[in-house]
Amino acid sequence: MLDVRRMQVLRAVISSGSITAAARNLGYTPSAISQQLSTLEKEAGTELLERIGRGVRATPAGILLSEHAEVMSAQLSKAESALTELKEGRTGRLAIRYFATAGAALVPPAVAAIRREFPGIRLDLKLIEPAPPLRDVESGDADVAIVVFPQRDQPANGIQLVHLLNDPYRVVLPRTHRLARKRILDLAELAEESWISTEGPPGPCRDIMLNACGAAGFAPNFAVESEDYQTAQGFVAAGLGVSLIPELGLGTPHPGVVVRKLRRPEPVRSIHAAVAAHARDQPALLRLLEVMREASAATR
Repeated sequence: MLDVRRMQVLRAVISSGSITAAARNLGYTPSAISQQLSTLEKEAGTELLERIGRGVRATPAGILLSEHAEVMSAQLSKAESALTELKEGRTGRLAIRYFATAGAALVPPAVAAIRREFPGIRLDLKLIEPAPPLRDVESGDADVAIVVFPQRDQPANGIQLVHLLNDPYRVVLPRTHRLARKRILDLAELAEESWISTEGPPGPCRDIMLNACGAAGFAPNFAVESEDYQTAQGFVAAGLGVSLIPELGLGTPHPGVVVRKLRRPEPVRSIHAAVAAHARDQPALLRLLEVMREASAATR
């Protein structure tokens, strides 16, 4: 197999016109250059240089290898430059997974900042619901996922959890409801109500809601199952029940409902970025988290 470094030495000798001149330019001794050329000729299986007076001249095989050495040197330089940009976070891929309400409030401004400040980064964005986005980080398919905690299972080793914000639940009532005039409700006041469910499959959001109701001494009576926050508000406006919706999921409240704070207890979902170990020092990812924190502060 031909050695690239020896091919570059051959190119230097041909360009300089002599072994002595090439040795001087490269900072080697002439004997070291001669040894490199001798080894390269053995690898090539043919003569690469012929002596002309005190100098040398390339054979057709020597010219061929010299030309390829020039191309390979240029490619190597490009590879080194690309590697530097990758290590410094100016190029590469950033895979982001998120759930719907986080996608609407936190992800868009952060992605806009990355595209503006790191144009060489390729973004892989994917909404993951109802399955937890954390699985893609654990499997290596994503660098970061926006997730809700606490969860029943802790993340795999090596995954760092970065807190972004606490997202409190609010009670959504029909505008004509008997409790609509109160500014803050005790959760226990909703014990006898019919409920509109907004959390379909088992998961952290449903657990947070059910655990809060349990702490208030009751289990909610679900009259309607709805996995969409806006649709749930429509059912509430129609007088079919009350609902708990996190602040990030409220959007523009339905005109037929009122939104009130809760206490004793106040259900809160804690939203984190789950970051893969290999990506935690990536400049683009650090900037992504910074902008998401800024966006979360703006929602308060």
